[in-house]
Amino acid sequence: MKKVGFIGAGVMGASMIRSLIKNGFEVVFYSRNRQKTAATEADGAVWVSTAAEAARGRDAVITIVGMPSDVEEVYFGETGILENADPGTLVIDMTTSSPKLAQKIYEAAAARGLSALDAPVSGGDTGARAGTLSIMVGGDPESFEAALPLFKAMGTNIIHEGPAGAGQHTKMANQIAIAGCIAGVAEAIAYSEKAGLDTQKMFDSISAGAAGSWQLTNNGAHMLKDEFDPGFYIKHFIKDMRIAVEEADSRHLDLKITRDVLNMYVKLLDEGQGDLGTQAIIKYYRQQ
Repeated sequence: MKKVGFIGAGVMGASMIRSLIKNGFEVVFYSRNRQKTAATEADGAVWVSTAAEAARGRDAVITIVGMPSDVEEVYFGETGILENADPGTLVIDMTTSSPKLAQKIYEAAAARGLSALDAPVSGGDTGARAGTLSIMVGGDPESFEAALPLFKAMGTNIIHEGPAGAGQHTKMANQIAIAGCIAGVAEAIAYSEKAGLDTQKMFDSISAGAAGSWQLTNNGAHMLKDEFDPGFYIKHFIKDMRIAVEEADSRHLDLKITRDVLNMYVKLLDEGQGDLGTQAIIKYYRQQ
């Protein structure tokens, strides 16, 4: 499995393509905005003008795009992956998307002689650049085994979660945990500021104790420095939390903390800050 089609060369996708090329895979890719793909082409990936072209003649096709509607667009229809990939191709959606959509893709792929996995990731742009992503995979075990060389090129914590949709459900659990954690980090910083503490000393003190976490060490450090460039966009995190709340509602589970954090981010989005990184939640607290 050496020939890979890749759709989506954004903050995450560009680094994932680079990791694949470093590990000996031949990559052709499609991205809507070619003006931003110069670095990816310089890495050795070949740009093509449609998703259909990226799918044809490939051993595997990987997608990591923005929204579930984008996933629908690149997989279905006459110019989509499913209609244009060769029989036997493995299609892998690494977008954080709907578990229901993952199951729909799995069933449609099987009807066309294709194999499908849902494999969302965690680790942000830092993990993508380092090739240390956590990859949560749903689908058939044999498809998972076939995809392992691809996953190992991009990540280090790679787990088969269960049948189609299980990868997306696991990613929802991941996003639910992040929602509470990143809000807690922002609250701690906002409290220390209001209390007149030296916030850096506070940060150094609690980072080494029981409060230590990835969100504190990484996004907390960005909050202290007012650095809001996106490792992960607010607008995309809102999409993820909305999926999580919808899935929880269908199971009669109230995700109160996730709902509260979602409302904070929606306020920032309404203020035109959706393209900032998730660490910009500190702005919500500083407005109080």
